[in-house]
Amino acid sequence: MEVPEVKRLKSLEEENARLKKLLAEAMLDKEALQVALGRKY
Repeated sequence: MEVPEVKRLKSLEEENARLKKLLAEAMLDKEALQVALGRKY
């Protein structure tokens, strides 16, 4: 791999990790709201 490709790969991996964290937080928020409302879907 060339240096620009490695940099791009690293950037994509960091973005992927950030998006996975956001998704996990959103799922936890959804679960907390469902529990607070007394509903399970």
